[in-house]
Amino acid sequence: MNLRPGTDLAPVHVWLAPAHRDQRRVAHELLLDLAESLLGARPVLHHDDLGRPLLPPLWVSVSHTPDLVAVAAGQQGPVGVDVENQHAREVATMARRWFDPAELAWMADQPDGLQAFLHLWTAKEAVGKALGKGLRNSGLRRLMPLTGGLVASEPALTVQWPALRTGGVLAVAVPAGTPSLEIVEHHGAALRRTVVSRTSFPVVVRGN
Repeated sequence: MNLRPGTDLAPVHVWLAPAHRDQRRVAHELLLDLAESLLGARPVLHHDDLGRPLLPPLWVSVSHTPDLVAVAAGQQGPVGVDVENQHAREVATMARRWFDPAELAWMADQPDGLQAFLHLWTAKEAVGKALGKGLRNSGLRRLMPLTGGLVASEPALTVQWPALRTGGVLAVAVPAGTPSLEIVEHHGAALRRTVVSRTSFPVVVRGN
């Protein structure tokens, strides 16, 4: 994971919009709109050999469901974003197969099992995307901070779950020390902007 040395970290920006019929096209257009707002000119979108979007000098990430797309962009290090709908589904079997015992115990204590599962699943997806690995190489077994904060196995990353008006579950993985997340939800002509400041991020202090 490469961070640009000698610079203060800038906010990470996340935009969301309804997916309509063509989630991939909507996600790409939304990502280009976000990049243009940060760079002052519309860049050209490329993809690497694994299909991941590339928009240098930005670090970017994309996620979409049948109903919602989310895109993220930052300037100082890898970012990852994942969004999931909360439609009813059976998740206990998958959780037992892949999640750490500590995560399963935490899930069992939550009032909404599906919400708890998606909380962990989206975090694992977002961190995997920031690492450029997705869920390969035991990504589902990577232990997540249960209430947000530094990822124990990847201490250069922190993960957060900004609340959405859409009702989906959103996780964002960003470089540790990122001062804020700036979330924009697009609903047609309506916008909802939320800033999640660093003071909201859990901080772990280690000493001798």
